[in-house]
Amino acid sequence: MDWLQALILGIVQGLAEYLPISSSGHLEIFREILHVNLPADEILEFNIMLHAATVLSTLVVLWKDFLPLCRSFFTIKLDSNFYYVCKILLSCIPVAIVGFCFKDFVESFFGGSLSTVGICLLITAALLTFAYTFRTRPLLKANIAGGGRDISWADAFIIGIAQAIAVLPGLSRSGTTIATGILLGDNREKVASFSFLMVIIPILGEAMLNVKDMLDAPISQASQAVGALELTIGFVAAFIVGCAACQWMLNIVKKGKLVWFAVYCAAVGILCIVW
Repeated sequence: MDWLQALILGIVQGLAEYLPISSSGHLEIFREILHVNLPADEILEFNIMLHAATVLSTLVVLWKDFLPLCRSFFTIKLDSNFYYVCKILLSCIPVAIVGFCFKDFVESFFGGSLSTVGICLLITAALLTFAYTFRTRPLLKANIAGGGRDISWADAFIIGIAQAIAVLPGLSRSGTTIATGILLGDNREKVASFSFLMVIIPILGEAMLNVKDMLDAPISQASQAVGALELTIGFVAAFIVGCAACQWMLNIVKKGKLVWFAVYCAAVGILCIVW
C-alpha cells in the first residue's frame, strides 16, 4: 500500500463511518478498485486504526456531551449522565463477546469477495427502508412527533446487539444501530449521539491492543505491507473528514432523511454482486 492509497482509504473511512453506508464495506470496495492486496489480519488492523481516527473525531464533535459523561462517571455522581455511561457499557457487551470469541470468523470476511459486501449492503438498505416505513405507523409516528422516548436499559442492550452484528463488511454500524433505535421508538437525535458514543470503547480498546501487538512483534514481522507513513496518512485523513461527516450525519438524522441512503446502499450492493 502506498501513501496515496492510504489517503483515499482514510477519506472513505472518515466519510462512510458516520453515514449509514458501511465504512468497512466501502473500504473493501475501494481496496478492490485501488488493487490493494493485503492479508486479512493486516486489513483488519488498518481498518481499526482508521476507525480509531473517526472515534477521535467523534470526541471532538461531541465533546460538550462527552465531558459531562466522563465527569459524572469517574466521580460516581449517580446522576443521569452516570447511568447513561452505564448504558453505553452495557451496549458494548455483545460486540466484546464477538471480538473475543469470533475474531477469526470476522477476519475471514475481510479481503474476500465483494459478493458478501453486496449482500450486506442490501441488508442495510432493507433495514433503513423498514425503519423509515415503520416510523410512519400511527403509534410510532405520534411517539416521534413527541420527541421520542429516552434510551432504556433494554434498548441499549438491543442496540448493542445490532452493533455486534454490524461488524460484517457491508452492514453499516451507524445505520444498523440508529435504525434499531428508531424501530424501538427512541428519539432520533438521542439515538444518533448514543450510536456515535457507544463505539468509542470497543474501537479504542482494539486499537490499543493492536498497538501493543505491533510493539511486541519481532523486527522481522514489523516490516509489513502497511508502513508507519501510510498508517499516519490514513489516520489523519479519516480524522479530518470524520469531523465534518459526524456533524453532517447528526443534521441528517434530525431531518429523518435516512431513506435516501437505503437507495444508495441498494444500488451499490447490486453493483458489488454483479462485479
